[in-house]
Amino acid sequence: MFQQIIRSRTLTARLVVATAVAGALALASAAQAGECPADKVKANVREKVDAKAVGVTDVTLGSIDLEKQPANIKGRELRFRKLTIEPGGIVPWHSHDDRPALIFVAQGEIIEYASNCAEPIVHKTGDLRPEVFGTSHWWKNLGTQTVILYVGDVRKDPADHNM
Repeated sequence: MFQQIIRSRTLTARLVVATAVAGALALASAAQAGECPADKVKANVREKVDAKAVGVTDVTLGSIDLEKQPANIKGRELRFRKLTIEPGGIVPWHSHDDRPALIFVAQGEIIEYASNCAEPIVHKTGDLRPEVFGTSHWWKNLGTQTVILYVGDVRKDPADHNM
């Protein structure tokens, strides 16, 4: 009986490890998706588009004043948001030169038009998109499904309401 319990626990441990490895591989492949092809990366290849926000809901789920944390980053806020983009919706042109962010596509498919990519970038459910210095862009939902994005960014200006 004791041997059977040991075997059962060993099998369970192996299943947990196998599941963790499979999950890590799936996440790694998702993180690679939705990138600009290497031969299409070019600085300032796309000009600013003056479109207003359409069909977008931007809700701040939480924030942390980083000056009050051990990191002590004065005048910076770590913010976590949920963006909901309806079909035909537009996230207007904005820059990440002073506001790094990570975007996770939780639902749907959306197109990014980046200043440093000669062709549109398709982002699908499960994709993770880093937005850093040198990135200016706008996004559009060309599909029939509502898109949900979760966004973590480091904001300097509390009056900056860029999406």
